[in-house]
Amino acid sequence: MDKVSAAAGDEKNGGREHRREYRVEELAEAAGITTRTLRFYRERKLLQPPRKQGRIAWYGEEHLARLRMIAELLDRGHTLGGITELIGAGESGRDVAELIGLEAAIVAPWSDETPVRLDWDELKAAFGDQLTEENTAESIAQGYITITDDGITHVSRRLMDATTELVAEGVPLAAVLDASRRTREHVDAIAEIFIEVVSEHLLSALSTDTPLAPGEAARLTERILRVRPLARTVADAQFTLAMDRRVHAEYDELLRQRREHGPEGESEPEGEHGPGGEQMTGNN
Repeated sequence: MDKVSAAAGDEKNGGREHRREYRVEELAEAAGITTRTLRFYRERKLLQPPRKQGRIAWYGEEHLARLRMIAELLDRGHTLGGITELIGAGESGRDVAELIGLEAAIVAPWSDETPVRLDWDELKAAFGDQLTEENTAESIAQGYITITDDGITHVSRRLMDATTELVAEGVPLAAVLDASRRTREHVDAIAEIFIEVVSEHLLSALSTDTPLAPGEAARLTERILRVRPLARTVADAQFTLAMDRRVHAEYDELLRQRREHGPEGESEPEGEHGPGGEQMTGNN
């Protein structure tokens, strides 16, 4: 993060040393971006104001350094909003490293899925005539696969393996995809609940325009790191408990129906048993 401090320091110095200056087009070319992107950064206050000479805007090495720093942060996965906060922190003397750690904790991936690639022959072997345009389109719509000329890439090897195994057990591919779509709707809702709870009760300080107090970013980072595994624990426990409830309820209902109707073809004729279950015979 020395680049942030250096970029901020260059702006503060404001010295008129004899350094190269750039017009908009020249600066954009030197930074490897378009002039449209450069103007967008200016509108977002990501780039310090240029020196004006009449109607011409002149940019210096500090602007080029800032643009390169923005590109580096974007490559690391930072958002433009986060970069704006980091630049403001560097300019105001706040701890940039703490803010970087906070954003990294917030946006760190939750999943550790490994993509898997299958060619068309492998897909045909796994799904046979169920490899239809409709099923393929549904998989694409759900965002799990991308198509290439020689096959597909699935975002999750675990989900792909589960799909092929379910189909091998006799579950139609269309049914698997339908279950996948409905499951995704529910897990998206669960994720939304967790985000609401955490945002409202643990990270409310981030929802205001007030700069974080010294040390607050580090405290929030530690809090996020503690809470993240709790979310997985709760989701896993809730799911397994729900499965217990549903399986027992479904099995109890199955037993009830079997008791009421008996095995097919084995129902007893009316009047064959007397009161108390005694067998009625012709001699009684």
